[in-house]
Amino acid sequence: MANISALIEKENYTIKLSSESGNILIADEPIEIGGQNKGFSPGELLASSLASCTAITLKMYINRKQWQIKNIKVDVSINSDKQQNITKIQCKIILPQNITEEQKNRLIHIAHQCPIHKILINSIQIDVVSN
Repeated sequence: MANISALIEKENYTIKLSSESGNILIADEPIEIGGQNKGFSPGELLASSLASCTAITLKMYINRKQWQIKNIKVDVSINSDKQQNITKIQCKIILPQNITEEQKNRLIHIAHQCPIHKILINSIQIDVVSN
């Protein structure tokens, strides 16, 4: 699905992310923990993945249905409860007031079909290897 390279060099926590398709993005940590705040933190990037994928999935569905919905906003927050060892993610969809209740309910259902949403709710296995 996605192959990303992360390169860290001299500057503490400033990461150059690059994709196979040639896109480049800077990630960093906030100043208060030693970064330079030059880009999204890793947690913000995770939240961004879900927010953007959800918005794109909804827009594709809206286009297919030819609904006249111009704006969709998706707010994602990620919070960890260390005592319960659980991460809670809230994905809030802000839709225009002029849509029907049926459209709203359908779009909430479609939001659960977002590929990143599906990845996050399924079991995940991460293998860390070295060359």
